[in-house]
Amino acid sequence: MSDSRTKHQKDVPEQAPEAQQRRTEMRVRPTGPIVPSSNVSGHALMCVIAIMSFLACLTLGGVSMVRATAQSWQSQISREITIQIKPDDNLDMEKALADARDLALTFSGTTDGKIVDRAATARLLEPWLGEGLDLDELPVPRLVIITIDESNPPDFAAMRKALTEIIPQAFLDDHRTWVDRLVAMANTTAMIGTGVLTLVFSAMVLTVVFATRGALSGNRHIVEVLHFVGAEAGFVASEFQKHFLRISLKGAGAGGLLAALFFALAGFWQSRTLATPETDQATALFGTFTIGYGGYLGIAAIIVVIAILTTVTARLTVTRTIYEIDLIRSDPGRTDLYQS
Repeated sequence: MSDSRTKHQKDVPEQAPEAQQRRTEMRVRPTGPIVPSSNVSGHALMCVIAIMSFLACLTLGGVSMVRATAQSWQSQISREITIQIKPDDNLDMEKALADARDLALTFSGTTDGKIVDRAATARLLEPWLGEGLDLDELPVPRLVIITIDESNPPDFAAMRKALTEIIPQAFLDDHRTWVDRLVAMANTTAMIGTGVLTLVFSAMVLTVVFATRGALSGNRHIVEVLHFVGAEAGFVASEFQKHFLRISLKGAGAGGLLAALFFALAGFWQSRTLATPETDQATALFGTFTIGYGGYLGIAAIIVVIAILTTVTARLTVTRTIYEIDLIRSDPGRTDLYQS
């Protein structure tokens, strides 16, 4: 018996050490991720996060744009005052305009003065009275625009009194009423925009939380298997946390990138179509379609917040699932309660 075994061993050729090592390496199976890298629920969650991120970033950019436009309007109006001189038979209009400008520039806080000439006045009235307007035939007031220092404005009451004494036909308009109305409108618009942003962000938070929980419910069996074979709760939670962090970063990054691209393309279109009726109306209503560095930093902040929110939700959900599994193992009577 021993002779036949020895003969059989002699008949089997000896394998070289390199061949044995190669066979050993081939036997090692590649390890896959514990959590599936891509499944239906993961793709759905990524799409939901991308959509909500896009809406939140779009709302944030719109609010920033409206605020910047309102501040620009307010600054432009409060930077100038207007002296209006009504025509009179005994009044030398050109001399009165020059005297009003010179008098206004004597006050501290004024920086420049400009007389609106006849051609410019006719252009201002052209939309209402048509072309070829003869100012000598109509009692059209003439204007002097005075630029003031916003940080140190002049004494408007004293200027108004001095103008009335020298030129009775002159009327000083400091645009205070318009500035107050514009400030009120800007504050109201900013409050409405902030409210809309809060609602969109709240909806985004709820959607991301429930979508993350829904995606995790489809992978509950993975949590159960890992926990039953002895994996610690922290390890399982960290694996799911990494998985959903990648999903949230991809979805939020895609939504934020689309929003930033939208504002960049809108700004490019506006710069290429200047002096057209469509662009003029859009600029008058919304200002320039640029959100600046602050807007883009806000978009980046929203992406980070969504990623953190999704990751924390995934970790808490996995931890709670493991806690429920332990309770069921310790008391099988609670199975129906926690499965529901």
